[in-house]
Formats: sequence, structure tokens, C-alpha cells
Amino acid sequence: MRFPGSATFRSLASINYRLWAIGAFISNIGTWVQRTAQDWLVLTQLTHNSASAVGTVMALQFAPQLLFLPWTGAAADRFNQRRLLMLTQAGMGLLALALGLLTITGLVRLWQVYVFAFLFGTVAAFDAPARQTFVAELVEDAHLPNAIALNSTSFNGARMIGPALAGLIIAAIGTGYAFLLNGLSFVAVLVSLLVLRVALLRPHPRAARARGNFLQGLRYVARRADLLAMLGMLAFIGTFGLNFPIFITTMAVRVFHTGAGGYGLLSSSLALGTVAGALYAAGQTRLTYRPLLVGTALFGVGCTLAALAPSYALFALALVLTGFAALLFLSISNSLMQVSTDPAMRGRVMALRIGIALGGTPIGAPIVGHVADAFGPRAALGFGAASGLAACLLGLIFLARRAPPPVFV
Repeated sequence: MRFPGSATFRSLASINYRLWAIGAFISNIGTWVQRTAQDWLVLTQLTHNSASAVGTVMALQFAPQLLFLPWTGAAADRFNQRRLLMLTQAGMGLLALALGLLTITGLVRLWQVYVFAFLFGTVAAFDAPARQTFVAELVEDAHLPNAIALNSTSFNGARMIGPALAGLIIAAIGTGYAFLLNGLSFVAVLVSLLVLRVALLRPHPRAARARGNFLQGLRYVARRADLLAMLGMLAFIGTFGLNFPIFITTMAVRVFHTGAGGYGLLSSSLALGTVAGALYAAGQTRLTYRPLLVGTALFGVGCTLAALAPSYALFALALVLTGFAALLFLSISNSLMQVSTDPAMRGRVMALRIGIALGGTPIGAPIVGHVADAFGPRAALGFGAASGLAACLLGLIFLARRAPPPVFV
């Protein structure tokens, strides 16, 4: 199957990638429905507009990315990734259904949301490295950067639909049903994994079981200045910049005084930008460092404009720019790190990448939430602006004059 006229969708020529993409897109919509509903539940139903509580939920959900880092990447490198993904996707689906039932019956309490956030994050910590590296088994090596970018497009395309759908569900029938919808959405990705044409998969060598696998990954990264620099940039953005649940919920409720529907539309505005950024990255036929610098600089500018926006509409437009910048940086850095990493080490390197990008949230989210409570949502957005500009400066210092990284595809 060919897609003439555009290099952007070339990975869809693979039947296995098409099957995976369909299931993942449906599941991603459910994921964004749950994220939106969870933030709204905590902010407006279980607390009195407490940004700190939303920050705590985020911290608990992403803390496992760091806590289990020695094992998550090793699992992705050692085990059959398709089977591992079946287990993790089923686990997240069951957790979503359980939280939905608690909410619908009126039994849900804030501490229970904290527990579910940590459990969901634990399963997701094992899912993410396997899911990000599994794409290398679905497409030809030459199409790997494109497939990675299209995965980001799928995730963020769902982000345009999920929050708006969540707003409609919350307003019409209640928050608990949004969680149930997410639980059911995992059926789609499980079916896609079951019907993949196993004979067409391109498995890479599995890492041998041995002590010190995680330390091997650390030593590998330590010898690579380009990987260290990108991880440093991710640390800035991940810790203080990717706190959109706090930024958007607090701006929607406290500044623009909108309801669940208005909050969902703001989340979709951010998603519109992220899809544009992911598609732009997918269309690149040559990987360079320049988009990393452009993306981080634009991220800082976008957060600044969002913090200063005098109206709901202008805030939404600023979110579009911010989303574009975030995904341009995240997608290109993901592709660069995967194609320049030895296939036998990819799971551990990707786990480290995810751990730093998301594991900084337990540090940054409570700080940003406290600032939003104490000084207002606009001040909290200042942290996002500063993180983008700091990451750009780091990139200029460590990346701009470096030789191209090695390529393993």
C-alpha cells in the first residue's frame, strides 16, 4: 500500500504499523478523556479548586517513571515487547474501570485518586519504554524516525478529541463514565496487538539477563555527550514546562471562569498545536539538532504569551503555539535518541529518557501547583516559559557545534 505525494505518512505502508496505529489512536482518545476527567474531578469535585492537589496527583502518576527506572528499560530490552504490552495495556484498562465504578457509585475520595494515580503510573512506567521501542519492530529501519513522529501525531491527535469529549461526558452524564470509556478503549489496542502479523515483525536482539543492566545503560549514556545534552533539555522542560493540567485547569477556572466544556476546548487547542508539531516532525527526511533549539525557544515564547493573554481566545491561540513547540522538540529528540542508540540498549535509553522527561513531574508539579495557589496561574506559567528558554540555552551550549550522532538504523 502506497501513500503518494507525501513522505509524512510513509510508515503507514506497513500493514503491522497500520493495525497498531488504529488501535493506539482509539486507546489514546480514552487516555486523554481520563486525564481530563481526573484533573476536573480533583480540582472541582474533591477539592475547592486546589492546584496543589492536581500537582500531587501528577507527581504520584509520574513518580514511578523514576522509582522503577532500573527495571522498566531492562524489561523492554529483555522481554517480548508485544506480550509485555498486552499485559500493561490490560492492567491500565482494569484500573480505569475500577476508578470509574468508584466515581459513579459516589464512593471516590481524594486519597483513592492518589492511589489509583500511583498504580496507573506504575503500570505505565513499564508500558512506555516497550511501546516507544516496539515501533522499531513494525517498520523498516529507514522509516523509524517517521513512525516515531506519527506515534506522536496519533497521541496528540487524540488529545484534540479526548478533552473535548471528556467535557461533554462530564457535563452530560458525569465524570465516572469518562473513566469507564477509557477502560473500554484499551480493548482496541489489545485487539490490534493480537491481530498483528507476527511473521512480519522485525525483532531486534534481546539483552541478556545479567546484573547491572541498568548501570550498563547509564554508562552508555555517560559516554555520549549528545544524549546527555538532550536529556538535560528534557529535564528542564519535563520538570517545569509539561505541567499543562495545572496551567490549563487553573487558568480556565480562576482566570476565565469557564466550565468543563471550556476547559476541554482549551485542552483541545493545545492538542491542535501538538498535532501540527508532530506532523511537521514526521515530514522531516533528515534529522538535525536545529529543531530542538527552535522548539525549546518557541516553547518559552508560547508560555510567555499564554501567561500574558488577556482573553480566553488569545490564551487558546497561545496554547496552539506552545503545543506545536513542545511536540517539535519531543518528537525530534525521541527520533534522534532512538536512531543514534544501539538497538540492544534502546529500551534502557528510552526508559531513562521517559524517566527524566516525566519523572521530573513529582518535583515540578507540586512546586508549580503551589505557585498557582499562592501567586496565581499566570505566575505558574512563568515557570514553563523559563524552562523552555533554559533548555534552549543548554542546547546552544552543548549541541549546536557537536558532530552528528551515530545512526543504528
